[in-house]
Order: sequence, then C-alpha cells, then structure tokens
Amino acid sequence: MSSSLLTKKALAASLKRLMQEIPLNKISVKDLTEECHLNRQTFYYHFQDIYELLGWIYQTEAVDAIAQERSYHTWTHGLHTIFTYIEENKAVCLNTLNSLGRNHLDSYLYTMTNPLILGVVNEVSSGRQVPEQDKLFIANFYTLAFTGLVIQWMQGGMRENPSDIIGRLSRLVEGNFERALDRYEHKRS
Repeated sequence: MSSSLLTKKALAASLKRLMQEIPLNKISVKDLTEECHLNRQTFYYHFQDIYELLGWIYQTEAVDAIAQERSYHTWTHGLHTIFTYIEENKAVCLNTLNSLGRNHLDSYLYTMTNPLILGVVNEVSSGRQVPEQDKLFIANFYTLAFTGLVIQWMQGGMRENPSDIIGRLSRLVEGNFERALDRYEHKRS
C-alpha cells in the first residue's frame, strides 16, 4: 500500500474517531492532525478540507463496495449494503446528517444509489427505444425516493429492520421499471 494511501487512511480513521464524540462542524484540521500525529501540511497535501476527507471516506468505504450491484437481480443487495454501512458507521453517518456536512451524506447516498438504479433501468430498457434523458429521469426519481427513505430511517433512530424496508420497496417497485419504460417508449410513437 502506498504511503499516500496509508496517510489518507490514517486521517480517515482519526476523523471517524473524532466524529464519535464531536459534531463534524466543530472538528478542525488541527484537531484531526493532532489525533493522528500528522502535521497540517500533510493533511492539506491530500485534502482541501475536512469535508473532502469525509467524501473520500464515503467513496472508498461504501460507494466502491457496491459497484457490482447494478443489475435487476442484485440491486436490493446493493441497497442492503448501503443500510449495513450506515448501521456499522452509525455515529459518523448521524453526525454527518446532523451537521453542516448534511449535503455530504445526501451526496453519498445519491452517489451510491443512482448507479444501482440506473443499472437496473438500463438493463430493463435493453431492446426498447427509450431516450437516454428519460432513462436518467426514471433513475433520478427512484434514487431520490430511496435516499429520502434512508434519511427518514436515520432521523427516526434507525429502528426499522433494513431488510423489511428493502422488502417493501422491492414489492412496491416490482414491475414499475418496465411499466415506466413502456410509457416513455410509447410516448414518442
């Protein structure tokens, strides 16, 4: 592993430790670098600010982990991976949700979910004459619906079992991708 990656991981681990106790918007670069025994220049060599580091954490720990879950048959597994990541990193995710970094959590959820949903839309639309902008619109709609569910789940204390949420969501959308694509295919006819 490169020294640059080791440094980024050390900074990430320190930020996650600090976020267990301190609101994100109260954590300074000085706090972070003291926590991991690095200097400020080292931090700024790798990241512009703490929010960029937080985005890197979400990207490397979660987004990259579900890259293969983009098909009609695996998208629910990808969504379960998202829920599992949030549960395993509850303090960090709730801290992000409740801080000035909320847009990072929204972005993280969107970035994780949209490729899953778009993969399903593209797979289901195979052989159909659906304009790309309409496929993107359908994927965006379902992505925003899912991210809203996750945010609501987090704000409600993460009490409901993610498998139950995903099961109900799967039943809700079953066949809807096909129907939506049919409508968009035939709207131009």
